[in-house]
Amino acid sequence: MPDVGEGLTEAEILKWYVQVGDTVTDGQVVCEVETAKAAVELPIPFDGTVHELRFSEGTTVDVGQVIISVNVGGGDAPAAEAPVAEAAPVVAAPAAPAAEDDEPKGRQPVLVGYGVAASSTKRRPRKAPAGTTPAAATAAPVLVSVPEQLNGHGPVGDRPLAKPPVRKLAKDLGVDLATVTPTGPDGIITREDVHAAAAPAPAPVVEAPAPVATPAQATAQAPAPAQAPVSVAAAEVSSEAREIRVPIKGVRKATAAAMVGSAFTAPHVTEFVTFDITRTMKLVEELKSDKDMAGLRVNPLLLIAKAVLVAVKRNPDINAAWDEAAQEIVLKRYVNLGIAAATPRGLIVPNIKDAHAQTLPELSKSLSELVSTAREGKTTPAAMQGGTFTITNVGVFGVDTGTPILNPGEAAILAVGAIKLQPWVHKGKVKPRQVTTLALSFDHRLVDGELGSKFLADIAAVLEQPKRLITWA
Repeated sequence: MPDVGEGLTEAEILKWYVQVGDTVTDGQVVCEVETAKAAVELPIPFDGTVHELRFSEGTTVDVGQVIISVNVGGGDAPAAEAPVAEAAPVVAAPAAPAAEDDEPKGRQPVLVGYGVAASSTKRRPRKAPAGTTPAAATAAPVLVSVPEQLNGHGPVGDRPLAKPPVRKLAKDLGVDLATVTPTGPDGIITREDVHAAAAPAPAPVVEAPAPVATPAQATAQAPAPAQAPVSVAAAEVSSEAREIRVPIKGVRKATAAAMVGSAFTAPHVTEFVTFDITRTMKLVEELKSDKDMAGLRVNPLLLIAKAVLVAVKRNPDINAAWDEAAQEIVLKRYVNLGIAAATPRGLIVPNIKDAHAQTLPELSKSLSELVSTAREGKTTPAAMQGGTFTITNVGVFGVDTGTPILNPGEAAILAVGAIKLQPWVHKGKVKPRQVTTLALSFDHRLVDGELGSKFLADIAAVLEQPKRLITWA
């Protein structure tokens, strides 16, 4: 498992694209893995025949562990039922036998693009099945036949497509993925598909050996983790017992840990400004028909981003970072503009490199590429590193405003609220105008009240009178 991003220590195998016996060439993509930053495709650096897949899909593997071995000598692959321990293939990298210390470990909290937080990655060893020796238990995960038994549906090519959390949900609800109709892209089964398959199931009368009188009794009588899970029908009998547990891992776990660290490290201050954005909305409509913007996406976020860049130029000290180790304030004279994006894997914050140097058409193209790449789940770790200022658009959800938490390593973050038609005093008369609220959270160690207020006021002033995009640029 290579280090696919700065500071990462582990990754989860999402999908194998090859099987034992397949011929591979140098540079061929053999699997897709998910880190705390992104989903990444891994190429193989050898020509040869796949001899062994050491870990199944859904397994979290430490960086440096061998996940696949390739026979580069031209020999045939071993028989499907032969344990890998009986052969001596040429592997991608040297590795010790899989012992307790080499087992896949728990994920460390890593926020998208912002490094690793200190955390233990120790994981309890796997339990060997009854009647097996420790050596047999160690060899079990690397049987050549393991990838064909991942979900009880035969070979990988015939398996329903679903991400590991969705498979876990289906298992908890007692839903057979082979019976679920997928609605996700490329035939992928989503959480909603699993819930839809579980919901119509009738709740037959269950003859329990003992009545479930209270939630406390239900808890006491719940089966141990090693036993079979409670069926959907049984869960329907008592509404108090219906719970779904989703493992916290990947991007969501990393984001949660980093946000907690940010909230309790940087002293946050949030200021708000509500203003008339009608002129900017009119400019958006004009730019949509401008031949210089033909084929480009023009929306309010584009002009808000441009207003932020103008305000940063007028207030450069807002674009800074706090270096705790060196006890220094790092003033940055470039803007890598981060845009918070909600994706199926959780919140990520890719950024536009050197956004301050881009023209409006260039910025529009960069924003469109950033959003489309994030939605497709193809954002690279490099695209989420080095951000200096972030915009989060909560207005797309109909929310008026919020108090955003800083991304670690940045001095400020701007939340954009919903743009709504409201009564507003315009030229001495109450008229319906497009109104919105901006919220700026900033690190009070770096940004005092005067700087934060001036910066926020400048953004609002540009959007209230967009001609300032020219006069202030």
